[in-house]
Formats: sequence, C-alpha cells, structure tokens
Amino acid sequence: MSTQVLDNPVLSRIDLNNIKKKKINIAIFGHGNVGRHLVDQIISSKEEISRRRDLDLNIFAIANSKTVLLQQKGLKKDWLEEKAESGQSYNVQEVISFAKTKNLQNLILVDNTADADFVHNYSTFVENGFHLVSSNKIANTLDLGFYKDLREKLTLKKRQYLYETNVGAGLPLIDTIKLLHLSGENITRIRGVFSGSLSYIFNTFSAEDRSFSSVLRTAIDKGFTEPDPREDLCGNDVGRKLLILARELDLHNELADISIQNLIPKDLRNVSKEEFLERLKELDVPFQIKKKNQAKDSVFRYVADLHGDLSKETGALLDVCLVSVPKNSMLGALKGSDSIFEIYTECYGDNPIVIQGAGAGAAVTARGVFGDILRISDKD
Repeated sequence: MSTQVLDNPVLSRIDLNNIKKKKINIAIFGHGNVGRHLVDQIISSKEEISRRRDLDLNIFAIANSKTVLLQQKGLKKDWLEEKAESGQSYNVQEVISFAKTKNLQNLILVDNTADADFVHNYSTFVENGFHLVSSNKIANTLDLGFYKDLREKLTLKKRQYLYETNVGAGLPLIDTIKLLHLSGENITRIRGVFSGSLSYIFNTFSAEDRSFSSVLRTAIDKGFTEPDPREDLCGNDVGRKLLILARELDLHNELADISIQNLIPKDLRNVSKEEFLERLKELDVPFQIKKKNQAKDSVFRYVADLHGDLSKETGALLDVCLVSVPKNSMLGALKGSDSIFEIYTECYGDNPIVIQGAGAGAAVTARGVFGDILRISDKD
C-alpha cells in the first residue's frame, strides 16, 4: 500500500498535507461584540488558514457567563443559533474535562470577557495544558503577587500568554515594547493617547465649535464609549493600560500608584447611568472654561505618561490626565478615534518610536486576538 501511495504523486501530496496539518483546539469565553467578531473571523478564514499555514483551527467551546456550547468537531456558521438552542449551564472544570475526554491537543483558552472573577481560572487552565490569549485586561492589572504567580506557572508548564489587545486594540504595541526591553534597549518614557473613545471626544471638542455634552452624546451614539460613558471619563481604563506597559518593563507598580485625573464632576460620579445621561449639559461650562483658557493653537488630549527613572523597579511615575498640547505636535495632530503611543529610548534619543492607528472597535480588537491565536499556533 505504501508503495502505491509513493508511486501516485497526487495521493502522496494529499497524505503529506494531512500529516503536516496541526489541529488547534480553542475554547472562547465571552461572545459579546469582540467574541462574536472573533468566532466569525475564525470560521470565515478557516479554509484559507488551513491551506496557507497547515493549521486546522477548531473552536470546540464557546461560552458566556451562563451557558456553554461544546462541539468536538468545531463550530459552524450558525453557532449562535445552535448555542441558543443547545447551550448548557456549566463550570470551568467541565470544559477542561471535555477537552481531556476527547483527547484534544494544542489547547488555547481565549478570554474576551471583562470578568474580574474569570481570570482566577487562568492558572487552572494552564495546569491542564492550555495556552492563554486575552483581551481582558484584568489579569495584568491585579496585584503584583497574582501577576508574578501566573507567569511562574506559565514558565513551569511551558505555556504562552498573549494579550496584545490589552493596550491599543490591534496595534503591535506590546510586542514592540517586549522586543525592545528583552534586547536590552533602555526605554526611558512611554506617552500617548491610549483611549480611542477619549481620543475621539477631545479631538472633536478641540477642533469644532460644539459643546462638550454634544460631542460626548455623538460619541455615545456612534458606540465609541462604554454604555455608561463614565467608565471612559473616569480614566481608570487608561490607567490599567499604562500599568500593563509599566509591568512589561519589569517595574513593580500597582494600580494605586497611578495618578489618574477623573473627568467626571464629583456630584455626577455616584448617580445612576440614566441620571448622568440626563445631566450631561452640566459638563459644558467647566470644559468650555478650560478650552477658553488654553494657549493659542493648542488642543486637548487625554494622555497617559510613564516616565521617571525606568531603570529602577520602583522609579517610575505614572500619570493619566487631560493636557493641552500644540496643534502641530504628534499628539496634537491626532484625528478621529485613533490612539497614539510614543516610545522613547536611549538609542532613539529625542525621536520616539511612534505607533498610531485604530485604538478601538470590536472588529479591530477581535482581529488582534486572532493574531495572538495564530502566533501561539505557529509556535506550539
């Protein structure tokens, strides 16, 4: 039989392709905007990736906080309807047991939730052979003890954890910083506009003769902000992103170390979302005064800044605040909802490495998560 296969070049080529094909088994938690885009992107690209990269991407589990759909042979295009009909309540151990019982190899857990509790399952997944990919920022911003313990477990089990989308959505930021740092390049400062929603708000408010509440309302209607825009305006999300970058440089910082300017007036911070949205016009006068008092040819940007002595574990200063910058500067020239990151190093001197592009959006973030899955798949 083997001689016949070798004598037939067509059969030989088919068999060789089958031998080379590597099956990647993926469990995805969270199928809101990002998760839904991700599943659809993987399914629509499956055949092309199989042909080009000899990878068979198989989503064997899709879950939200309530139910899971488990499919050994993978999801199909009608997965959402099938999950609505056949999804079952579950716990994390049941997903892991399913993978073991079906002898699934090359396992990747994808966390597209924003769940603070779910990240505590990461170690259990790693212990059971899963690599990790996450758009959820929480695991990288919990206390330093959790952060280090997870990485020790990853090293021990020889698993990878990729989270490029934690900062900058689909931009190649974290990989760039990791490579610079690991190569011995001394990064002296990282500064930029880290939030696509706040980028849009202040780019528009600075450029147009409109009230702040009008601009904010447009951002909400376009889906640029969280459902409760205070989650953007409080600055905590930008602070978390800055902390993630600080820890990539082996700096020993906690979230409490960051000076964050909260843009929400104190009397609007604890009211209901509905009341806050009804009272948006109360933001107009304070921001109009700020606009009137800034220097000529200047614009507002909500900036995160990692500076100080970054060569020392505790030497960094982390600031997140609204600043006025020259219109013709790199930060000042920002448009739309783009994010921008300036990375200053000793070798590059006063000329930073600049990474700029779409910093928000479910499809962009999903594409970045997809990229992390492929990076792990190629190495595993």
